[in-house]
Amino acid sequence: MDPTRRDVMALAGGLAGAQVVPGLAWAGAPGHRLTAAPAEVQLAPGEYPKTRVWAYDGRVPGSMLRWRQGEMFEARLVNGLDQPTTVHWHGLRLPNAMDGVPGMTQAAVRPGESFDYRFVLRDAGTFWYHPHANSLEQISRGLAGVLVVDEAEPPEVDAEEILVLDDWRLTEDAQLHPEFGNRHDMSHAGRLGNYITVNGAGELRRSYPRGTRLRVRLVNAATARIFRLVFRGMDAWVVALDAMPLEAPERIEQVEIGPAQRVDLIVNVSAGTGEEAIIGSVERDGTYATVSVSVAGQEQAMRAAPHALPPNDLPVLALKDARQVPLVMEGGAMRGLSERVRWQGSKREARALYEAGQFWAFNGQAGMDGAPLIEAVLGETVRVTMENRTAFSHSMHLHGQHFREVFPDGKLGPWRDTLVIHPDETREIAFFAENPGDWMFHCHMAAHQMSGMMNWIRIT
Repeated sequence: MDPTRRDVMALAGGLAGAQVVPGLAWAGAPGHRLTAAPAEVQLAPGEYPKTRVWAYDGRVPGSMLRWRQGEMFEARLVNGLDQPTTVHWHGLRLPNAMDGVPGMTQAAVRPGESFDYRFVLRDAGTFWYHPHANSLEQISRGLAGVLVVDEAEPPEVDAEEILVLDDWRLTEDAQLHPEFGNRHDMSHAGRLGNYITVNGAGELRRSYPRGTRLRVRLVNAATARIFRLVFRGMDAWVVALDAMPLEAPERIEQVEIGPAQRVDLIVNVSAGTGEEAIIGSVERDGTYATVSVSVAGQEQAMRAAPHALPPNDLPVLALKDARQVPLVMEGGAMRGLSERVRWQGSKREARALYEAGQFWAFNGQAGMDGAPLIEAVLGETVRVTMENRTAFSHSMHLHGQHFREVFPDGKLGPWRDTLVIHPDETREIAFFAENPGDWMFHCHMAAHQMSGMMNWIRIT
């Protein structure tokens, strides 16, 4: 089915149409003051009231932060909320104390207080930032933004588009549904929204001539939705995943991007003058335009496939001698937990765990315990076999270092920090323990994270 413009938005009573809003707001560097506070933004079309959200610097998405590779990043988080918060700089290889996990790498920032983040930007690429305190509510209310780290030699393109994908659970009056962490969301697919946005708009419209070459940075800031995007009237190549360049660009017609993942693309506008090029989101009831490009203006010659981006300095994995660690995911609706699962220091019956809002487990452990899931020695390669025995997909994220998938034939996939594992899949990853400290390892479906799928590793 060809993509068609989303002209009916299925809120409880129905939102019609799509509103074009300005793109991402840019913040200067260095030393950005990042304020998390309540705000009102026009998410729904203009005939609806503004939506009350929590936002960084009053914007959804938050301020777009931009630095160069090798520079010293500096930002001060100011907490204007009525509850503690932090900032996690997702995908960055940074000192452990800067990772933004309350109770593990820092104390939570209390209302009215601030915290300074400062670290060298080792890698170029597309990153994002979000809270790691009460993550489900705080991210769902709008706290998310993009951090771009430019390479010394960027690719030759005519323009850049940074596209933040998100979904929102809105009521009939375009307000956020106030129930966070209900048991259905926690035990099923998570808090799926009923209104999809890109850069805070129901649909983004652009105009470019045929032959325009774009760099497109995709970020999935949703807490549960896996986006499946198709490209029509565009020739698209993936050049980086989760900020890490591919060894060679990969030509695609569609792409899957799970919660917290990023995809960098080089795109040629190939639709003819007077036509429309579309990035469409594949949903259950059809494929809808999230980005529409009117093709107009002086045509350019179509360019050949792009070259690979400059690689980041990544370690070499020693697979032959690597220690292997199993990670079995279980729980959730339709399949449930084993009879007795460890939680808060003792084994509990499944019914007691459900009553406490714990529906998932890693290796028979719900949530975090005093012992890490993995203890690794600095410089060690560790292989983790993740088996998904649940009926739902999980977006597994490792803090502090990237990993590569190990395929059954022994070949390695691209470097990533987040991997979507679908029901009944078994996927193996390998990481090099290069960054000392205690690091989170969890499902980035935030409702799953808060209900059992949150654990940690230790590197010494």
